[in-house]
Amino acid sequence: MGTVTALYRYPVKSMLGEAVIAVAVTESGFSGDRGYAVLDETGAVGSAKHPRKWGPLLRCRSRLDDSGAVRVVLPDGTALPVEDPELDERLSKLLGRQVFLSAAVPEHNRLERAVPEYEGGVPDAVRESASVDAAGENITTGSVAPGTFFDFGQVHLVTTASLARMREVYPAGDFDARRFRPNLVVDTDAGPGFPEDAWPGSRLRVGEALFRVVVPTPRCVIPTLGHDELPPDPGIMRAVARDHRIPVFDLGRLSCLGVYLNVLEAGTVRVGDTLTLQKAA
Repeated sequence: MGTVTALYRYPVKSMLGEAVIAVAVTESGFSGDRGYAVLDETGAVGSAKHPRKWGPLLRCRSRLDDSGAVRVVLPDGTALPVEDPELDERLSKLLGRQVFLSAAVPEHNRLERAVPEYEGGVPDAVRESASVDAAGENITTGSVAPGTFFDFGQVHLVTTASLARMREVYPAGDFDARRFRPNLVVDTDAGPGFPEDAWPGSRLRVGEALFRVVVPTPRCVIPTLGHDELPPDPGIMRAVARDHRIPVFDLGRLSCLGVYLNVLEAGTVRVGDTLTLQKAA
């Protein structure tokens, strides 16, 4: 039903990641994906979902070197291993407050999200509970998935068909897949549309790995921000909100693009691997 066209992993949460040709999929997701995060002394997990507070993280890039160790490339091009104390100092200067890199998820962590103005950016009930923080941003506060730095699912998939549909809806927008921070980009051999909407509950065989499709991916403000050479574009998510608001659990109709997957069987996935969808019984 399709093929893998790109693979990405993000060793440090909310930093730019790296494209890979092949990746080992473990029971916990892509090997090396979001193994670290930047934290502050309040227990907040660094996420560009709160751009005023954490947006500069998107100017940094995280990658695995040949030995499998994680290195961070700072905006000035300096590359430092995650264990280097200088990296915490440099990140603190970049963000304007004391922060540190960690592989340990705080028990009482906080994940802050800016509340977008458009409908479907957050559930209505959550919007009503939002508050203005010290950065002057209207935010909601939740937590990361237990024991991980993932927002929800272990793996995030985006289809080329959905991106093509959004280019039709908003031709001025640059719907580069990297804006949506996927792990898997797949070509479903279909015309523009949202084929993945029908997948939740199904199993998806990709290369050697087997996944369960869990839920459509509700989108935050991150796709509207600048990513590497991709400029900011606030119209990106407004277009998604106009064209593709769909039910997510009991949270109402949310702006979605892509799906979250959980791992059922580990294995290697490579660019060019085929996809096979096994419908839920």
